[in-house]
Order: sequence, then structure tokens, then C-alpha cells
Amino acid sequence: MKLHFLKALLLFYILTTNVFAQEVLTETQERYTSHNKGKFFVYWGGNRESYSKSDINFTGNGYNFTLYDVEAHDKPKGWSVDYVNPCRMTIPQTNARIGYYISDHYSIGIGLDHMKYVMTQNNSVKMNGYIDLPQDEAGSVFNGTYNNVPVVLTEDFLTFEHTDGLNFVNAGVSRIDDFSKYFGITNTDIVQLNLVEGVYGGFLYPKTNAKVLEKRRHDDFHISGFGIMAEAGINITFLKHFFIVGEFKTGYIDMPDIRTTYQGADRASQHFTYFQKMISFGGTFRL
Repeated sequence: MKLHFLKALLLFYILTTNVFAQEVLTETQERYTSHNKGKFFVYWGGNRESYSKSDINFTGNGYNFTLYDVEAHDKPKGWSVDYVNPCRMTIPQTNARIGYYISDHYSIGIGLDHMKYVMTQNNSVKMNGYIDLPQDEAGSVFNGTYNNVPVVLTEDFLTFEHTDGLNFVNAGVSRIDDFSKYFGITNTDIVQLNLVEGVYGGFLYPKTNAKVLEKRRHDDFHISGFGIMAEAGINITFLKHFFIVGEFKTGYIDMPDIRTTYQGADRASQHFTYFQKMISFGGTFRL
């Protein structure tokens, strides 16, 4: 009798242990964060930039000149409710992206990097080219032929900035990898740590604020060129659906067709590299 009881107890132990193990395994497999394929994501945040020096060429009726090694900087807003105010969201430097996971590790997405580029005033740079304006125009005081001549970038000579947006509209592919286990995190539905990398390309759609030789500026958006970039960072996901992502980006921008003044023929061109720091907040979900 006792032997049969022990056998029954042993069988019950084996069966319940197997069931419990299967339940644990199933629970792990069914974690929302275990798989990404089929999910959408969206995020919104802010950025800071630094820019390489660039050579900028200006052409129009009566002038054609190039400025060399022009410095520029961004125009940060700082901590502000404008980031979440629908009527003022384009005032700060912002990033937005929406994407879809085509597999557990890869997603495709489209986004907007709303950066700001401001030429640094009152610096001395070298200039080549000519200015030959009618004598009754204000900018004619700068008439002359320039051959590697130093000039000071005063406001009456030139202001040049993409502050209504150095708008980089881009699309590309990114990769995500969960590395939570290296920090002892087992339940990734509560907190998950991910590495993210991506490559993107697209076009520049700035509204350039330029005043060249006292001429009235062109005041409208215009497709001016193209850009490419690469990014890498860390995504921290909370409670399955919400995340914070911090990234570094580096890219190249070439704008051969920048509208500068109200006169249709007046243009500028430049190319440069940039480095961006970004922090954004977003969500991941299934439809």
C-alpha cells in the first residue's frame, strides 16, 4: 500500500513539474516584447546639432561669389512646452518618426528631422567672385572683384540661416537588438533595453531665411537638395508599449538649389556634414 502511494506521489510530482515548466516556457514565449514583427512604432523628441564648416556660393543678377569655410551653429529652444504645443511644435528643433517592423530585428520608417542652421555672424572669411549691382541698389557698396579677399560677415552684407527648418525628410531601415539579459532583466514586458542602429536618406525642404546684399528674402519652403545619415543609440521600453530613445546621428547634406531672395534667379549652394544628439519619447503597438 505504501509503495503504491509513493509511486502515485512521484507520478503527481513529475506531471505537475512538467506542467509548471511548460507554463513558464509558454509565458516567456508569449511576452509582448519577445517579438517585434508586425508592430508599429512612433516617436517625437528634440535634438541638438553641430555642423562642419562649408563653402557657400551665392549667384544672382549682378553677383556670383563664394564664401569659404563658413561656420554655423544650431538654435536650441531649451526645455519648453513648445515641444508638445501643436501650434508651436516647429519652433524648437524636433524629430518625428513612424515605422513598421518587417521582422523581429528590422524596421522600415519615415521621419522628419527638423534642425536649425544659423551662419555665425561677424566672422572673417575668404571670398572669391564678383559683385556688380546698379549704383542705386543698397548692396552696391560691396561692388568689386574678389580674389581670396577676407570679408566680415556683417548683417548688412549677409545673413543666412535655415531656421524655419533645415527640414530633412527621410526614409530608411533600422535594426533593434534586445540586450536586457546582460543586465539581469528577465521580464522584458516591464523593462527592456535595446540597441538601435539605422541608415536613412531623403531630401531637404528648408524655409531659408537669407538676406543677401540687402535684398528682400525668399520666404517659402523649397526642395533644396538631399541628405544621408546613420544613427545609433539605446531604446528603453517600459510596460510593453512605451519607450525613451537616445541616439547619436551623423550625416551629409548637399543643397545645390537654395532659394535666397524674392528674385527667381537668386540661389545659394552648399554642402556640409553634421552631428546630432537626440532624445525622443514614443510608443510601440499592434493594429
